[in-house]
Amino acid sequence: MEIHPDRPVALRALSAGPAGAPARVTQPLVEVLIPGQGRGRASQRLSETAVGCRLRYAGSDQSSDGDWRELRVRLRDETSGLDAELTMRSIEGVSAIQTHVKVTNHGDKPVLLLAVTSFAAGFLGRPVSELDVMRASSEWLGESRWSRRPLREHVPDLGLAGHGQHGKGVFALTSTGTWSSGEHVPMGGLTDRRTGQTWLWQIEHNGPWRWETGDRMDGVYVALSGPTDLDHQWSELLAPGESFTTVPVSIAVSDDGVEGAAAAMTAHRRALLRPHPDRATLPVVFNDYMNTLMGDPTTEKLLPLIDAAAAAGAEVFCVDAGWYDDGGDWWDSVGEWQPSQTRFPNGLEEVLAHIASRGLTPGLWLEPEVIGVRSPMADKLPAEAFLQRGGERVAEHGRYHLDLRHPAAAGHLDQVVDRLVEELGVGYFKLDYNINPGSGTDRDATSVGAGLLAHNRAHLAWLEGVLDRHPHLVLENCGSGAMRMDYALLTRMQLQSTSDQQDFLRYPPIAVAAPLSLLPEQAANWAYPQPEMADEEIAFTMVTGILGRLYLSGNLHRMIPQQFALVREGVRLHQSLRPDLLRATPCWPLGLPGWDDPWLALGLRAGDTTHLGIWRRPGAMDTTVLSLPHLAGRDLGVEVAYPEAANGWTHTWNPRTAELTVTTTLPATTARILRLRPL
Repeated sequence: MEIHPDRPVALRALSAGPAGAPARVTQPLVEVLIPGQGRGRASQRLSETAVGCRLRYAGSDQSSDGDWRELRVRLRDETSGLDAELTMRSIEGVSAIQTHVKVTNHGDKPVLLLAVTSFAAGFLGRPVSELDVMRASSEWLGESRWSRRPLREHVPDLGLAGHGQHGKGVFALTSTGTWSSGEHVPMGGLTDRRTGQTWLWQIEHNGPWRWETGDRMDGVYVALSGPTDLDHQWSELLAPGESFTTVPVSIAVSDDGVEGAAAAMTAHRRALLRPHPDRATLPVVFNDYMNTLMGDPTTEKLLPLIDAAAAAGAEVFCVDAGWYDDGGDWWDSVGEWQPSQTRFPNGLEEVLAHIASRGLTPGLWLEPEVIGVRSPMADKLPAEAFLQRGGERVAEHGRYHLDLRHPAAAGHLDQVVDRLVEELGVGYFKLDYNINPGSGTDRDATSVGAGLLAHNRAHLAWLEGVLDRHPHLVLENCGSGAMRMDYALLTRMQLQSTSDQQDFLRYPPIAVAAPLSLLPEQAANWAYPQPEMADEEIAFTMVTGILGRLYLSGNLHRMIPQQFALVREGVRLHQSLRPDLLRATPCWPLGLPGWDDPWLALGLRAGDTTHLGIWRRPGAMDTTVLSLPHLAGRDLGVEVAYPEAANGWTHTWNPRTAELTVTTTLPATTARILRLRPL
């Protein structure tokens, strides 16, 4: 950092190893936007705010807690009376930091905050022309669509030096409402094409966020934040003595390109996780929904499916949506979460007991944060227990949304969870989330966005309370697939549904990209083999699940023995990989996947072993060449790990070029898992 009495503190270097000559960058370390001060120069950036440009160094201290190291930098603006404290945390041996900012009003009058960055810095003094920007588009059925493009495509060369001013334009991504990954995964990155120096960041918030990058005369800058006034109707009024703390963000750095930064972020994420016994076992989950019961469970349908799932090797059986429905039209009537009597004549208890008798953990689907507009709970709970606008409850797609700041809302959900766990023996919940209620609530809040932020934080506190009371309970994060996939939730919850995509041919690019968005052992990729499938199609969908957190579905009870054996083999392979999964880092031998790519590949590196999944989709040529630079110059043993007895694929390894050439003469839909080990 550069500290000077006449300038704001600036981060001049953030690197994985010994820093070279620090760049001359002037981007202030913290940016704070308030209405009475605004920006130093007009723009829509989170850069050059008047307060940010005036903040001066006021001290710092360091501490440690186990393997964690923490640096706190204190800044002060005498004009506004605001202090800012930036906290940076890192785990020993991992080239990543987590940061947040606490702003305190030390003045004698209230101050309205319109935006506060969680992190702001110049990117090593690099010009736009040398950099690529990384981003991940996301939507229902098409999550984690990562791309890497020249930053110049978004930030034109305007000749700033000739004008003597920083730019005004910005390349920014935002997310609105409560689907934190509804349009974009809350991540991004910059990488230097020449040197390989890379920053990869994530915004750890289960609500609105913004990240931006742009051109300054001294190079590119990056600013990361939670909700802002401009984007999210967020503002927070600080009375004298009051403080506001931003959402946390993390930045991983590497000199080894995107895969190096992904490895650092992977290690950092593991260090952030709440401890949980699930990580010791990573049990295989069978869920009855996808392309199987599709929200229509009954005792008659479930019992043979449970037996088949147990025989296939599943360790959790989750009864998905519909278990509470007596009338067949449940969407806008949910909220009480009482088991159906018509679907289960002898009670849901019979089904859950059968699951347990087969040695599986019973699980249920639950959508806790919503109350259907026709639900009895809509009238039983006070109006203040719901998100509101102008005194009216916010409704979306036939549901009201609970405001978990209110004790009646949180108390209702606590009662539901405790009843299902203690009375029915549920050990696993798939927590779904299928609506986005918009900007927030204006009840008891400075602004609509401030009300939403407080609810978001109350939601996290509620999850922590559930796990405090039931420490062995496993919580799956699901939000219409992966519409709410972020590391506010994933530090607390054990796995993440990566999509609702029902087409097994379209799922692989989601699964291949997933380990850049989240930990591979948290990436619950669906595998849904069906008796109508050919053997190669069964193997194809199983490969999609095996290199993540295998999430199984399908009408296994109707399969012939040959088909069932192929499923069982895939489950066994996945179970054998679990120790490696917990330490693996990802690589992409064909590059980051494109949505329509005919060939796709994902590698998971664990020690000297690389587990390599390869998919060939319709329209592909017979041959592809995979780049594996981490194995350059070494003789390599290549083993087909799944399916073991399959043929029709050949491979050739060139240690000089570090290229694995793979050829298949099979019909288009085919996939394999290879195990690579140096000889």
